[in-house]
Amino acid sequence: MIRAPWHSGIACLAVAFAFAGCGEDRADATAPAQADRPRRVRIAPADAGRLPRTIVATGTLAAEDQVVLNTKVAGRLAELPVDLGSVVKAGDVVAVLDLTDFRLRVEQAATALGQARARLGVPLDGSADAIAPEQTALVRQAEAVLVQARRQRRRLAALHRDGILSKAELDQADADFRVAEAKRQEALEEVRNRQAVVAERRAALALAEQQLAEATLRAPFDGVVRERHLSIGAYLDVGAAVATIVRVDPLRLRLTVPEREATSVRTGQRVRLKPEGDAPGAEGTVVRISPAVDENTRTLLVEAEVANADRALRPGAFATAEIVVAPEEPAVLVPADAVVTFAGVTKVLGVADGRVVERRVRVGRRTGDRVEVLEGIAAGDPIVVDPGNLTAGQAVVGAE
Repeated sequence: MIRAPWHSGIACLAVAFAFAGCGEDRADATAPAQADRPRRVRIAPADAGRLPRTIVATGTLAAEDQVVLNTKVAGRLAELPVDLGSVVKAGDVVAVLDLTDFRLRVEQAATALGQARARLGVPLDGSADAIAPEQTALVRQAEAVLVQARRQRRRLAALHRDGILSKAELDQADADFRVAEAKRQEALEEVRNRQAVVAERRAALALAEQQLAEATLRAPFDGVVRERHLSIGAYLDVGAAVATIVRVDPLRLRLTVPEREATSVRTGQRVRLKPEGDAPGAEGTVVRISPAVDENTRTLLVEAEVANADRALRPGAFATAEIVVAPEEPAVLVPADAVVTFAGVTKVLGVADGRVVERRVRVGRRTGDRVEVLEGIAAGDPIVVDPGNLTAGQAVVGAE
């Protein structure tokens, strides 16, 4: 028997719809199973490590010593062998005044000293200025006159006793003797005066030599010229500034520590600093601590000494420093890529019963590729490393 063609089409459509319905039911049944399939992730326990406890402070690098070289004598500047940035050693010549006048004064003082020594009766050269007054010609002459007067008085006294000489002549002899005594005393005083003149002339010579030496300015310590104030040819009065020299090794790091942390700072503690800019980091040691807290800023001034032999650090630079107040303290550490920060919230993703658990944390210091966690987890807690787009409640399994 032959059926109508449209009957066959309807039958086929019914079969097709039936199969389609079966396919949808099968897909709905498998979708939850795929969504709940555990995701393979790398899980690591939070480590119980040790980190140094530090205090972060800001400060400024300063020169250990800084001096402005001033002239002690007046004169015209003849030499200035240094300039901005010149490196000098202790004793190096920084500036020289015209030495002509100073040398002439030395010669003049030396001549005056020789003249005074000649009057005293000592050799023109030499350093010994002392001489016994009895050995000088002046005193010996007065002594001879005194001896003669004494003898004459004795002879006339004998003649007077014999009645040969009058009393008046004896009185004259006695007066001559007293005059001779006075002249001897005067000779002694003159010798002492000449000795004082010699001492004065020697002091004048020493002063002239000192002024000659001070006409040459030398560096008082190893350092670098920070500023040159004058040029060659300028006439300098006493006290004129010539150059400023700073000592750059070591440097002083002046830090301000908050009052609440000031009690933890001690001399001898290590300091790690990082200057602003491209300057390399460095280390120093706390050497000085202020005895009082600043009442206005409520901070404590601390000074650290920082080695700077290569002069990589510059005085005046701003720096951030860490004062190591405890070499090692217990700390909970997690990999840095396990910490996620979003919308101001810092968290890590832990694992509990095979599912992701979100835990808010407070982080501290960073050391290498690990971060210190101050609050939120404990040592040994499983943490998802590099969580990506994981969300809380998602099933996970540790990757091998």
